Amino acid sequence: MPSPVPPAIEARGLTKHYGRHTVVQDVSFTLAAGETLVLLGPSGCGKTTLLRMLNRLVEPDTGAVYIQGQDVRSQAAPALRRGIGYVIQQVGLLPHYTVGDNIAVVPRLLGHPAAQVAARTEALLARLHLPPERYAAQYPHQLSGGQQQRVGLARALAADPPIILLDEPFGALDPITRASVRRDFRELEELRRKTVVLVTHDVTEAFELADRIMLLDAGKVQQLGTPRELLFQPANDFVRQFFEAEQLALQLRTLQVCDVMADAVFNHESLSIPNYKSDSNTISPIASIQDAIALLSTADATVSGSTAPALVWVTPLPEQPETGPVPFSLPTLMTAFGRTIQRLRTS
Repeated sequence: MPSPVPPAIEARGLTKHYGRHTVVQDVSFTLAAGETLVLLGPSGCGKTTLLRMLNRLVEPDTGAVYIQGQDVRSQAAPALRRGIGYVIQQVGLLPHYTVGDNIAVVPRLLGHPAAQVAARTEALLARLHLPPERYAAQYPHQLSGGQQQRVGLARALAADPPIILLDEPFGALDPITRASVRRDFRELEELRRKTVVLVTHDVTEAFELADRIMLLDAGKVQQLGTPRELLFQPANDFVRQFFEAEQLALQLRTLQVCDVMADAVFNHESLSIPNYKSDSNTISPIASIQDAIALLSTADATVSGSTAPALVWVTPLPEQPETGPVPFSLPTLMTAFGRTIQRLRTS
């Protein structure tokens, strides 16, 4: 019988004190390969200290960290860090190195062939919307904040590490640039194969990027779970109150169209328009309610010259192809959304 695959990351009873102040208190978790964990909480809750324990930038007073089943203390700290990508808010690009040289630092330290390093650098710049023929020879001071952050991400990915740690990577950017870089981050194929731990205080960012969220307060784990679990099954009052101000926006972002279909009541008017369907007004059942509302707000969802309500057609789930597309108007969608929220609150 084959041995079980160890977690990509395992933390056991991590505790850190600075003087009499406990910064992190008895934190344990396991993280599977390819999973994204977001460390979330108010300022001073221990997020960054916990992250830095994973690559030994901070040593715990008690507890241990295991990478692929191996205690990180069994490896020299510099060698450990070369095998783990690390991105910080201040980016930390070397000012006297070009963009290309900054990205190539770790692969060169690891002795990768020069041609392989050059090809990897060019490929990463292209994927992050920084054409290498334009940007590879530039210096950090010649880049905008968003461009510098993309280069920092490329540098973290350059040696193809299995684990990436990110400490407030988008925190210093303006809202528009932040959203753009975050979108590139989310869509980057490279990261879908990585195990990622990301620190943020931005709730929307956490819900957008996380497979699971660890919510911390005063160094203690308040809840560890999926975004949906934290939103609809809060473990305590702190968790409930932490998300209260953004609850509606998070619900619209977290719930998918397929979640509310069982609570939908279709009227005769919406079901009597069998021919009004096109590529521009269909939506996946796993799209968020927010995305469905956005589509319903566009001209493509409106029947030209008709007083009938705008419609989007929800394609069937792969396991239920016989159901066929289902039309949703905005009133139908929002009524179903409200019923689903009520059901989840009382379940």
